[in-house]
Amino acid sequence: MNFQKNLLGSLTLLAALAAPASQAAIIDLTIKGSDAIFFAGRTDLTIPDASQPWTGPGDYLVRHGGATPEEIKETLPPEIAVVAGDVIRALDPAVGGISFFNGVGDPFYGPSGNGLTGSSLTSLGGISGYLGPQGALAGVFLNDAIPTSGAPGTLDFTPGGLGLDFLSLTPELGQIFYIGDGKTSADFFQTFIAPTGATRLVLGIPDGFGFNGPPGAYDDNDGSYRIRLGINEIPTEVPEPGNLALLLIGLASLWFGRKRLS
Repeated sequence: MNFQKNLLGSLTLLAALAAPASQAAIIDLTIKGSDAIFFAGRTDLTIPDASQPWTGPGDYLVRHGGATPEEIKETLPPEIAVVAGDVIRALDPAVGGISFFNGVGDPFYGPSGNGLTGSSLTSLGGISGYLGPQGALAGVFLNDAIPTSGAPGTLDFTPGGLGLDFLSLTPELGQIFYIGDGKTSADFFQTFIAPTGATRLVLGIPDGFGFNGPPGAYDDNDGSYRIRLGINEIPTEVPEPGNLALLLIGLASLWFGRKRLS
């Protein structure tokens, strides 16, 4: 099984190396604990001060009933420009930590979140729900429209679903996907491919009370994650010797295959 996973990872890297060159970019991002992934692209909202309740019709995030020690106001998550077919990956593993509980300081969760499961959040507006590790770094592809309705189905990143060791993923527009630290357990950088119609990638945090139900509870989230993303870039980290050998086998197989066809 490990051999198959390593071979598949090597061939994935091989395919990326052999792919035609596209617009490339390297972007460093900081994602705050208040960067609500469910507010991706929601420039139509006015976010009230942390001490005030949400009022009026429309989509909103659930808050604590009273003041929190942090009194943090939700923020719109950062976004980067992409086009359909772009291959996005971490160039270095994401780092940092966020505390999701009342009181400043420990415990902090890293970008991979807490555990292999534990979060089951519902959709909001045009953004899907989220199933996976608690408090993990997540992303969502969008087009230029404000995502107010038509949320797609929720992807399942628990062990019974996609899990966390997928090598490549092409989610739908508006579909939240797990990023974590950007690597599999075998240390391969994962790839996220922009779907048809995508013009931007948004990175944020999925949160809710107990990490379940309606999205919210961002008003006590202190800390941040940091990630270095490459768009159509290859990580500079050299594969381990065993994985490099598999990559060379893949290269040789590709060469012989092309020779037979010629």
